[in-house]
Amino acid sequence: MFSRTKGEQSKLQVRWLLRRDMDEVLSIERSSFECPWTEEEFRHCLRQSDCIGMVAEIDYEIVGFMIYGLRQSLLRILNVAVSPGMRRHGVGQQMVQRLIDKLAQQRRREIVLEVREPNLDAQLFFANSGFRAQSVLRNHYNDTDEDAYHMVYKLKTFLRAESAG
Repeated sequence: MFSRTKGEQSKLQVRWLLRRDMDEVLSIERSSFECPWTEEEFRHCLRQSDCIGMVAEIDYEIVGFMIYGLRQSLLRILNVAVSPGMRRHGVGQQMVQRLIDKLAQQRRREIVLEVREPNLDAQLFFANSGFRAQSVLRNHYNDTDEDAYHMVYKLKTFLRAESAG
């Protein structure tokens, strides 16, 4: 639950991203990244049959979004951001938890993503959410030649099965 005013509670809802949400998503994107995705990049990605968008909203205001891809045995987070005023309030955690909940339902075993090396906040957020850095991808980003950490979340039931076998 999120408090708005004394005595009034607002509930975070996570739902599918709709076309009408794009202006708010783009605003969050621009306020979150030095090299933000363009509207055309969002539209191109979301036109793919294996690409899904979700938004988090409170009182009909979009406060975060996530774009992810469906792969055979995993989900790949492509882009995620929370509006600056709502960071560290559980918005990102609830979106990530929604993906974790989808893993077993969809018979997928892991969630993967890349995080820019200088983005310590994102690295810590994902580490606290159960992701582990698996490797460093040198000069991964074309726009800046920055390195990235390849981070993985493995579904715990599959972790137990792997260690037992």
